[in-house]
Amino acid sequence: MPGSPIVFFILAVVAVGTAIGMLVSKNTVYSALLLALNFVTVAMLYLILGAPFIAFSQITVYAGSIMVLFLFVIMLLGAERLPKSENLRWQHWVAIPLVVILAADFALNLFRSAGSGAEAAATGANFGDPVAIGELLFTRYALPFEITAVILLSAAVGAIMLAKPDRPTSSRKQRTGTME
Repeated sequence: MPGSPIVFFILAVVAVGTAIGMLVSKNTVYSALLLALNFVTVAMLYLILGAPFIAFSQITVYAGSIMVLFLFVIMLLGAERLPKSENLRWQHWVAIPLVVILAADFALNLFRSAGSGAEAAATGANFGDPVAIGELLFTRYALPFEITAVILLSAAVGAIMLAKPDRPTSSRKQRTGTME
């Protein structure tokens, strides 16, 4: 029985544990690997909820592509060799009220949802079906999909432009009088 509460709570504990471990880990590679495990755990939660397309998209896009990109950047930049920096003194004074606000918001939403007794929304027979998602994505939501693609492409080009080293151009060489 994949939708049992025991399986959900085990996955929830693993998801929260890996998220906390990712945040407190001093090693960037371990943080990235814990994030990948978190993505896989969230994908399993999607499977329990009956959304296989979102679950496999989560594994393919996030746990696969994005994590390979993160690990590549970590290894390329050599983040493990960077000197350790001290935390800023004001971070604790900003973090504590934010944690209290987050906990209060969580408690408020928990009590609000427990008191309402609302039933879960009914879903159609093809909910989460890749064919239905594809039809919606490329018919009704074609323009937002294309806008998102252009934004992601421009972000990738911008990241490449920022990451490439500055090399002197031929006009700069002529002005300074250096020849290589």
